[in-house]
Amino acid sequence: MNTTVFITRSLKNAASSSLGGISSISRCLARFLVGLCLCMSPFWAQGESATPATEITQLRVERADDGIQLSALVRFDLAPVVQEALLKGIPLFFVVEADIYRERWYWTDPRVASAARTLRLAYQPLTGRWRVNIASGLITSSAGLRAALNQNYDTLDEALSTIQRVARWKIADTADLDPGAAHTLDFSFRLDLSQLPRPFQIGMAGQREWSISAQFKDRLRLELPAAPAAAVREVAK
Repeated sequence: MNTTVFITRSLKNAASSSLGGISSISRCLARFLVGLCLCMSPFWAQGESATPATEITQLRVERADDGIQLSALVRFDLAPVVQEALLKGIPLFFVVEADIYRERWYWTDPRVASAARTLRLAYQPLTGRWRVNIASGLITSSAGLRAALNQNYDTLDEALSTIQRVARWKIADTADLDPGAAHTLDFSFRLDLSQLPRPFQIGMAGQREWSISAQFKDRLRLELPAAPAAAVREVAK
């Protein structure tokens, strides 16, 4: 009988010790996870705030002798991970599109004019310079840039300045617009992620560092031809 009682107490003590050990491990693990979250939270916050939004800060549409011209300024910064990809020889393709629609109340607005251009930004390791290719239309590969305008720059900031600024780009002929009707302008600027190598596209949908896109859609307001030094009107935010 004494032996039976002795074994029973030993089992209870062993079970209590085991539960106490598990509880201690759980508490330690919980404290570790909380501490890890507290340590990582500043990096998460920094990563979110370090990716500014893409903004169309200036926009002007004017009637010129050869048609309707658009000038715009798009502000954005390249994240460090994007700059690193450029330095490794991965080019970036930016797409600029402008569509003009004639407004009508009884049906959908028809598109009366459309224009697009592709800008390619690449780093040349041999020369240490940056190249910008500007081609008319939507280009799906580097082969379509043979007839493009090529410009070389010493710094990345100089190359980005060319990509961010659209100067007197013809988007339509004057005859495309109906003088007696109202029109809507749909202007967009974006980084074409489909042009990146396949490994970069996997899992990139949720990465804000690669999100460079802006759009402006409003009633088309044609202005008189401006002098070269005239300021471009500010876009209302």
